[in-house]
Amino acid sequence: MIHRFAAPALALGALALAPPTTAQAPSTISADRMSEIARVLSSDEYQGRSMGGEGEEKSVAYLIQQYQAAGLEPGGENGGWTQAVPMIRTQLQSPKVTVRQAGAERTLAVPDDVYLNTVRDTDRIGIANAPMVFVGYGVNAPERKWDDFKGVDLKGKIAVFLVNDPDFEAAAGEPVAGLFGGTAMTFYGRWVYKYEEAARRGAIAALVVHDTPGAGYGWTVVKSGAGENFNVVMGPGARQPVLLQGWIQSPLFAEMLRAAGHDFDAVKRQARTRAFRPIDLKTTLSVNSAVELKHFTSRNVIGKLTGSRYPNETVSYGGHWDAYGIGPADAQGRTIRPGAADDALGLAAMIEVARKFASGPRPQRTLLFAAWTAEERGLLGSEYYASHPLYPHETMVANLTFDTLQWNGPVRDVVLIGKGQSDLEELMAEEARRQGRYVTVEGHPERGLFYRADHFSLAKRGVPVLLNMALAGAYDMQNGGREAGERWLNSFTTNCYHQACDAWSADWNLAGAVQEAELFYAIGGRLANGRDWPQWKPDSEFRKLRDESAAKRAGGERG
Repeated sequence: MIHRFAAPALALGALALAPPTTAQAPSTISADRMSEIARVLSSDEYQGRSMGGEGEEKSVAYLIQQYQAAGLEPGGENGGWTQAVPMIRTQLQSPKVTVRQAGAERTLAVPDDVYLNTVRDTDRIGIANAPMVFVGYGVNAPERKWDDFKGVDLKGKIAVFLVNDPDFEAAAGEPVAGLFGGTAMTFYGRWVYKYEEAARRGAIAALVVHDTPGAGYGWTVVKSGAGENFNVVMGPGARQPVLLQGWIQSPLFAEMLRAAGHDFDAVKRQARTRAFRPIDLKTTLSVNSAVELKHFTSRNVIGKLTGSRYPNETVSYGGHWDAYGIGPADAQGRTIRPGAADDALGLAAMIEVARKFASGPRPQRTLLFAAWTAEERGLLGSEYYASHPLYPHETMVANLTFDTLQWNGPVRDVVLIGKGQSDLEELMAEEARRQGRYVTVEGHPERGLFYRADHFSLAKRGVPVLLNMALAGAYDMQNGGREAGERWLNSFTTNCYHQACDAWSADWNLAGAVQEAELFYAIGGRLANGRDWPQWKPDSEFRKLRDESAAKRAGGERG
């Protein structure tokens, strides 16, 4: 149940919006306005909303305009609408990649054999004959008594990882089965974790072996970055990331293993045991590439509605304004990746929620609305905010994030991402029932979506979160049921995710997206007009951090 720190509050089931202070009624969520906002943000003149150029300038200006029209106040730095995020942009320039094994040298094709990029502040990549070491899943989890590294020296070497968790492919009866959540990805399964672990251990580079089920998407999505990447500017003394990171095709990796005297399937079975030890691939990798390097300042766009009674307590909404910019031409010759559903439509829903709150009685707690930069490049904007917060994490009640809504029509259910994490799940279920919907647990937990959107940056600081993302599983569509939902999901993730065809259409049916906006409006209203502090479940990895800051919420604000 909800954890209470302040004066007695109503139970969740009885909690309701505060009585209106005026005769004014909130506006309704408009599908037409949502469609228009998504249309503008995904139009060609916004150039795929990449950071640091004209696409950013237009996106930030338009979002500020929409925030103002919705009735928000500036919520950024120094009384303005934005938070500056110092960043770098890198792009490898025709990298030459060779491997040497058993005395023979082979040139690898980029991006067909390997996909590479860097988030290091450098204008050149030079790696000469670095030994390649296979480290299994690359997991160091003392709480699970699991260590894939066994003290191996990775300094100056290339660490090669399997994607996902050690139990992802485990059969029933294997000792590892269920140890890392089964098919539900933990943070250990995320490639971000693997790259960070490689850096902690001194590796010069890190490669993840691609597998479509384990990654949650195909090679087309992997290479959609076109060698480009971004990072925030690292502070003095900060641990540097690996010099090079990326992916390697699994058939190519299987060849390397075979040449080193190992069978791929047997090695994967071994990697699912605690007895696994790193394997010297008896292979070296060399990479030579110039790097196009740019320093610039990007921006998070933040608006707010100051609370009428408890202005220092916040409920936050979020979504990301960036998409994948301009890339190689697709089969139709399109180069702009407009990100219409991901996440222009999510921002449209957030703006409509803001408009509805602003048009009705002022909420008691402050509401924040953040459009984050650089989500597609590693949650960089939200992570920078979480490291440089403008509002204390300890007194942030919750975060509700919109990321990729569907345009296929009304639905009978809502998909829960990250089951078993926080009390917000019960609140979501209650409000879904009031809409005549029910809760479905995410259908693709192996995709690790709980760790792949901007809410995660706040979750890591202890803030309870909910994510609304149409990629998590097939909806039960009012027209066509689960089968129709699966068709839409498979088509979108296979053909349009991060691609040019994620484009706005006048034929969109946004009834389902409106349902999601109304749901998050209702949840936010309950939180903003109540005295409850949602809590993480006892076995959540985020519970301890939230508990440590409980004293800062204990007294609450005086209304």
